[in-house]
Amino acid sequence: MTSDTRFTDWTPSDAADRIAVPAVDDDKYSRGVLGVVTGSSSYPGAAVLGVEAALHTGVGMLRYLGPARASDFVLHRRPEAVTSPGRVQAWLLGSGVDPDHLDDETRDGFATGASSGVPLVLDAGALSLREQATGPVVLTPHFRELAKASGREVDDVAADPAGAAERAAGEWGCTVLVKGHRTYVASPGGTRLVAASAPTWLATAGAGDALGGVLGALVATHADEIAADEEALARLAATAAVVHGLAASRASVGGPFTVLGLVDALPATIAELLRRS
Repeated sequence: MTSDTRFTDWTPSDAADRIAVPAVDDDKYSRGVLGVVTGSSSYPGAAVLGVEAALHTGVGMLRYLGPARASDFVLHRRPEAVTSPGRVQAWLLGSGVDPDHLDDETRDGFATGASSGVPLVLDAGALSLREQATGPVVLTPHFRELAKASGREVDDVAADPAGAAERAAGEWGCTVLVKGHRTYVASPGGTRLVAASAPTWLATAGAGDALGGVLGALVATHADEIAADEEALARLAATAAVVHGLAASRASVGGPFTVLGLVDALPATIAELLRRS
């Protein structure tokens, strides 16, 4: 049996069931607040893409607490983003961050997130933060990042990303999403899911930053469910991959597209999923 055969397809119908629709008595806090520490002076665009994706997926509030240059870009694009600390239901950390060159804001933000006890979405420069985390964790590496983090050969991970996701989830005790044309999600509790809704045009810079934002929003809006059942993280991770892939297909219409085009397609993609559910 190959690793791939142990994974269950996560469909658009499955994903639709994991979209939180605001109730008439919800407010910005009860809908879910996402804290974000992403981007850097070298890669401020990663912060913009993740914030844009999270807001287009749907949260009650987003707190951006990354470095000053990235914060300026974020506020220019999204003035509704809040740049002061406060309560959050989940954190998105690490996209566009070099772990060997952390600025003070990022270092402080990582420490705050790790000690918060709420769910963490850890990407790129924050993958190693899993060791300090006090709450549930989902990692979102691509195969090269996973190879580096796990000490394995890149070619081995690329040849069997499903198996690599399983091994990492078991060894690290957290949910692992390995990005790719087929995105594999494995949890330490045994959940094994695969999402395959993405067009090949999605292999483009910034796509992973947007995926982190989609997943961060889903986690923030399902914090109570995760508190009751950490396996929910795997289902939400697979949902993020499906939504991300479908939005990419909508933006692509068979050809190349920009990541901001994908982001712009998220609300209509989610609305269509809900109509069909």
